[in-house]
Amino acid sequence: MTKTAKQLTLESFKKYGTYANMINPDTIFLGERPVEFFRDMIQDDNQVTASFSICRVEPRAKEIEVSEYHNHANETIFPIDGDIYIHVCHATADDKVALDDFEVFFVPKGTLVVIRPGVWHHAPHAAGNSPVNTIIMLPERTYKNDCIVIEHEKISFNA
Repeated sequence: MTKTAKQLTLESFKKYGTYANMINPDTIFLGERPVEFFRDMIQDDNQVTASFSICRVEPRAKEIEVSEYHNHANETIFPIDGDIYIHVCHATADDKVALDDFEVFFVPKGTLVVIRPGVWHHAPHAAGNSPVNTIIMLPERTYKNDCIVIEHEKISFNA
């Protein structure tokens, strides 16, 4: 099965979560140059101790064989030095993945993405030829306490 990566838009991504361009914000702000404060651009309502981690992804085949979801936590992904691809799909009652329903999105560097609980996803893919560092924000120890991970049939994708 092969998927084509989509451009990230609020409309196309809203069933999985939300996002905001943190480097080139296009929203209301306070102050004026040389100091502008772009307030309340995006919310993450986990309401627990937030942990910030780095997930460094090196260029690899555009294939997805592992997915995970969290029952109780959003996952925030923020590529800081390169563009990435992420895959998403709603979780099912039996922890099986609906392969036909997977979607792949292109996420430009500097775009913060919040994935809702119950959405299959996994480590991003670097979009270029260099490793990409992504900040991952989750409630502390979510990777141990609230992470359902499965291997599944390979899904390929193209840009």
